[in-house]
Amino acid sequence: MIFQKKPQPDPELAILRAELHRAQGELWAAYNCFDQAVDPELVESCVYQISAVKARCNYLLRSIKERVGAGKEDALWT
Repeated sequence: MIFQKKPQPDPELAILRAELHRAQGELWAAYNCFDQAVDPELVESCVYQISAVKARCNYLLRSIKERVGAGKEDALWT
């Protein structure tokens, strides 16, 4: 029987996942603000906020995929 060491979880990957989770919450809040906005300037502000948070989510997703793809952790999203 061969004993294999369990790979250590990547702490940076956990941080990226937590940040993505927070950003998704911010995106939900930005969409909620947009849905309730009636003033044109407030609508524009919400659109910019949504765009910024979506860009951050995309960055975080790319970073997570690169770390998982680089073999730093198995492909399971725990």
